Amino acid sequence: MSRLWRRADPLVLASKSTARRAVLSSAGVPFETCDVAIDERAVEAPLRAAGAGANEIALSLARVKALAGAAMLPGRLALGADQVLCFEGRLFSKPSSRSEAIAQIETLQGGVHELHSALCLVRDGEVLFEAAPVARIGFRTLSREFIAAYADAAGEAILSSVGAYQIEGLGVHLIERTTGDHSTILGLPLAPLLTFLREEGSLAG
Repeated sequence: MSRLWRRADPLVLASKSTARRAVLSSAGVPFETCDVAIDERAVEAPLRAAGAGANEIALSLARVKALAGAAMLPGRLALGADQVLCFEGRLFSKPSSRSEAIAQIETLQGGVHELHSALCLVRDGEVLFEAAPVARIGFRTLSREFIAAYADAAGEAILSSVGAYQIEGLGVHLIERTTGDHSTILGLPLAPLLTFLREEGSLAG
């Protein structure tokens, strides 16, 4: 356990994301993961139908995951996180096929999109903290040939992230510029998370 961590038990991360695990590890925050089976599309559908924006949807998904994680481990502090991509008013979900992934990249290429990265912390059913900062990503102008070559090289990884790319992997070849905190781009905003954990007493400082 990290010397900066003041709790007997580690944080519970209600996510299987390798990027989020890496973000927590880099900050020295001890954690364990729990697998919460959330149908993200089922959560999103009524929100989209009601006209909810990207920030609200991202927060709702993060909250559902955190609540599910906290329910599995009573008394523990559970962290849920999610990310929604918005481009010219259109919201994107993770692609479900190679063709859908290619279509997403073709739409995003040459433009700037927003990543709404939400986190939620819950203990015993009580929402203790939420935040959803925004990062902006500018894609290069890409040819169809390059997009197809990228999809072949990235393989199944293009289906694991909204926008069909991971900045920590081959997705970096799509990007021309970024605005915002790197951890927000990766899907787990560290600054607000660490601030809360210090104020709440889980972290020293």
